Amino acid sequence: MGEKVVAGRFDLSDRQRYRDKLRQCLAGLARLLEEKRFDRPRNLMGLEIELNLLGADGMPRMMNAQVLERIASRDFQTELAMFNLEVNIAPHSLGGRVFDRLAEELRTSLTYAHRKANEVDAGIVMIGILPTLDRDDLVSSNLSAVDRYTLLNDQIVAARGEDFALDIDGVERLVCTSRSIAPEAACTSVQLHLQVTPARFADVWNAAQAITAAQVAIGANSPFLFGRELWRESRPPLFQQSTDTRPPELQAQGVRPRTWFGERWTTSAYDLFEENLRYFPALLPICDDEDPLRVLDEGGTPKLAELVLHNGTIYRWNRPVYGIADGVPHLRVENRVLPAGPTVTDVIANAAFYYGVVRALAEEPRPVWTRLPFEAAAANFDAACRYGIEARLRWPRRGRHGGTTEVEAVDLVRDELLPLAEAGLDAWGVEPADRDFYLRVIDERCRLRVNGASWQSATFHQALEQGLDRQTALARTTRRYYELMHIGEPVHAWPVGAPEPAPLG
Repeated sequence: MGEKVVAGRFDLSDRQRYRDKLRQCLAGLARLLEEKRFDRPRNLMGLEIELNLLGADGMPRMMNAQVLERIASRDFQTELAMFNLEVNIAPHSLGGRVFDRLAEELRTSLTYAHRKANEVDAGIVMIGILPTLDRDDLVSSNLSAVDRYTLLNDQIVAARGEDFALDIDGVERLVCTSRSIAPEAACTSVQLHLQVTPARFADVWNAAQAITAAQVAIGANSPFLFGRELWRESRPPLFQQSTDTRPPELQAQGVRPRTWFGERWTTSAYDLFEENLRYFPALLPICDDEDPLRVLDEGGTPKLAELVLHNGTIYRWNRPVYGIADGVPHLRVENRVLPAGPTVTDVIANAAFYYGVVRALAEEPRPVWTRLPFEAAAANFDAACRYGIEARLRWPRRGRHGGTTEVEAVDLVRDELLPLAEAGLDAWGVEPADRDFYLRVIDERCRLRVNGASWQSATFHQALEQGLDRQTALARTTRRYYELMHIGEPVHAWPVGAPEPAPLG
């Protein structure tokens, strides 16, 4: 949520006024769609990555302000906690050697940021959840000193009215409470943006929802939290529970959580924005001076500021996004399911897989979402988060008889989704050399059944078998991960375990 907001208090009239403005914004969006005001097809994609800061001991470093001051680039921004940063890569047109260009830009940005972090005895690491995080690290006093985070925390805490309960039962079970949303800061992600026309939006969003499970299965990288081994991708349950405005009574009534997979396939971008207004009360009822309908009447492009702000406080795993560039409105699908890391090559391989499969599935004559129940897609996502690369997923059967069958995630990816990704990247005009290099990374992960989560778990358990205590084993695993991340070979090529790695630098 990158909007500039100023911390303050709201009176009783603010929420009603904000609700009225949201309805005006929604009406404005409907008019923009009806009048076909949106940008033409441009095949634009974008990339954001959340990062962690750590010290030579592998522990988190609460110093993003100092590091950002030294980086001094608008490409890098604060994130929720003081050990977080975010890097934004400028939009690119899908085609040619786009993935090699992205990889080079990302390596350059991270190398520069890492060098600046070293000046204050810190290092940068891409990982879904930093294994060495402790409960004492994730408290409100360690939130970034930015008004919007303070205000968001205060409003979510007020809406819930009691401590947040974390209960994640995986390889081990974690049960604890938090007085703030700070545990959500443990979740560091990759966000993949794709600009689409209104006519294509529903097909792209549905395709993205259908493959979330496959993305997570091959890309899981978050097996630890607070010293416990949980799900292979523990971010989704942690994100949902740490931002849950519902006390147990509202959960029992079936009130929807703000971190939400959804409950049906969609027919338009408008439907998703309308659902957000209908189901979720405002957290930040901050009104802009703009009258969106008047702006439209005068031939202008409305910011729809309230709609954009509200949308940013609802954490769909595939989020609809309204934006403006050069005075022209556009729509994007923001894919939010992937953890950060392990390496630049892995991140770009995940992106190539996603953009290729989504393009192919969105253009199929018999779409997968007409053959896969939405409930099965949601269950697949849950299974992939729990079991990672060992997950089994439901997928439509081939042939005329229809129905779904259970298949291992690695077989689904290798037999069906990678050929689709190849065809999709060809349709985008991506060069074969780019296509083959990055999709081969995905294929090798599946062949070897190795991703970031499986490597972390195997290395941690090897350290335990060598006689290290849990905290030391987690620190050793984190330091070794850091070292291999900066060497840059994709995770499927990483050796499990190692002697004590060299100091950070």
